[in-house]
Amino acid sequence: MERVATVTPSMHDDPHALPAETLDRFGDDPDFVTALARGLAVLLELSDKRRRMSIAQVSHRTGIPRATTRRSLHTLTKLGFVAVDEARKFYLRPRVLSFSHAYLSASPIAVLAQPILDRLGESLAEACSLATLDGDEIVYLTRSASSRIMSPSLNVGRRLPAYCTSIGHVLLAHLPEDELNLYLSRAKFHPYTEYTITSPVKLRSALQQVREQGYAFASQQMEARLCTLAVPVRDTSGHFVAGINVILQGRLVSASTMAERFAQPLQHAAMELGALLLPA
Repeated sequence: MERVATVTPSMHDDPHALPAETLDRFGDDPDFVTALARGLAVLLELSDKRRRMSIAQVSHRTGIPRATTRRSLHTLTKLGFVAVDEARKFYLRPRVLSFSHAYLSASPIAVLAQPILDRLGESLAEACSLATLDGDEIVYLTRSASSRIMSPSLNVGRRLPAYCTSIGHVLLAHLPEDELNLYLSRAKFHPYTEYTITSPVKLRSALQQVREQGYAFASQQMEARLCTLAVPVRDTSGHFVAGINVILQGRLVSASTMAERFAQPLQHAAMELGALLLPA
């Protein structure tokens, strides 16, 4: 397998950020509330791996002016979503969980998937998760109760780039061609490991293979010694709405071995869940 040097993304290349240039795209929309968008960008920045950040750090990473960042953090603090310590570092408070709780409680796919994932995880004796595509990322909605996942990058609510995850691959592979082309034209590829897919050409080739075999295999795309295999979930109208995967952490397993052991059980679980999902 071709290897590339591992590179740590720079601050301005953070794939989870909502940078100022993204907000500027809506400048001509008279109904777009820029202040709200900037506040959400600040909130999202605090939700990433960095636990506590100063005003200057948040401003630098988002590209939002420092004065605006200060006002956003002040407002979020007053509303109880953010707190500040004695060193003037800001961090999230538990109140932000109200957003995820409201979504997961109202999301039929998360509720319906839980018992199916629990049975699947128990039968396989491995960690299983369900995620959906949201923009250019996948977001984990639920995981099997028996999962022994130690990596925080795989927790419920966590967002990961679609181009380097097995669930991302099965969902990108079934996008309409125009949507896939648009995604490939704007995607920024970061080599999290030496094995990470780092170009639209390589990703398009991988997605073609996914369409042909009906599942996606990802080995060390995000983390060393992390292998996953995923299949898509289709609702009763045939739309691809999510993906289910099995996760092996701390072990390296070949694609053929993973597929032989896990592909069929995953597909059965996906069909069981899909039969319960009415079109949105």
